[in-house]
Amino acid sequence: MPASTRRTFLASVAAAGVAAPLAATVRPRGVAPLKILVLGGTAFLGPPFVRAARANGHTVTLFNRGKTNPELFKDLEQLRGDRETGDLDALKGREFDVAIDTSGYVPAHVEASARLLAGVKHYQFISTISVYGGFGQRPDRIDENAETPDVPEDKAKEAAAVNEIRKAMPFYGALKARCEKAAEAALPGKVCVLRPGLIVGPGDTSDRFTWWPVRCDRGGAVLAPGDPDGHVQFVDVRDLAAFMLHCAEQGATGTMNVTGFAGRVSMAEVLGACKCATDKAVELVWASEEFLAENKVQPYMQMPLWIPRDGRSVVDCSRAIAAGLKFRPIGETVRDTLQWARSERGDKPFARTGLPAAREAELVAKWRAQVAGGAEKK
Repeated sequence: MPASTRRTFLASVAAAGVAAPLAATVRPRGVAPLKILVLGGTAFLGPPFVRAARANGHTVTLFNRGKTNPELFKDLEQLRGDRETGDLDALKGREFDVAIDTSGYVPAHVEASARLLAGVKHYQFISTISVYGGFGQRPDRIDENAETPDVPEDKAKEAAAVNEIRKAMPFYGALKARCEKAAEAALPGKVCVLRPGLIVGPGDTSDRFTWWPVRCDRGGAVLAPGDPDGHVQFVDVRDLAAFMLHCAEQGATGTMNVTGFAGRVSMAEVLGACKCATDKAVELVWASEEFLAENKVQPYMQMPLWIPRDGRSVVDCSRAIAAGLKFRPIGETVRDTLQWARSERGDKPFARTGLPAAREAELVAKWRAQVAGGAEKK
């Protein structure tokens, strides 16, 4: 990347439509302090939301099992229970203005908790764009009106434990779609369904985005996937949390896709931001989709963010943008993710994403040889 481009890169990404994040430090005029219940609250998405809500002067109560990051938010009221076993006694007789459901995977669990919270004015269910069957396998534009496939009744009844749901990936999206319907059936007219795409940023232990800033920070020849201009989408966890709070404060209802961006962002722009975040010498080596397929490089996991062009869906998030969704510059997400990875993730290997160093080097050499061979034939 030329020096002039390097100096102005992050500004150009922002100019593509990535605006400043929603401020989460001043409660909007006319919005009274809210009593907010968070079902979950201590995993990846929960903490940014809790901090934003507290910064805006709201009272937050958490309901969870006390097993994930139990040291967090010790000064908050924390109700103990387990949706998986049906232990919801701590919610009985309690009154809240808002309920935020970040941990609903089983329709029966969502319905049970929603019915106990009939007094809320706003029930927000965090769903997923995985409700759109075939996402990543069809090159079209998907909005909130797209059909969501159902799960067979026997499979829905078998979904008794969260761990089983996560293992039953073919039904994950369909079960989340049923959860959306269960919430609306229990609390008609009060439900706001948010369907995020890939959630990234500091604290993301899935490594589906973190791979790229960390890999570029190692320097050297980085194997990059397919079409540099390929469209990519994700949402910073802090921007999603800010929008969740915004929807709660505004009493929003209905369904909204929540993924990026306000403008089109390419894989080359994302990897360029990763390159700009490190002082290491980085060379992006773009191998063709055909080469990656021939060498059995798996999209999305071994090459995070990459979806081959023939199945690259674009999720329309214009409804959420019109409702107030904002995005911080991609460079900020990359920088903060890398800082978190250096300080907290550490140097442990990537178990689920990316390519082992030896395999990557082998593929880079093979691709270069193929390109050189093609040039010689000409």
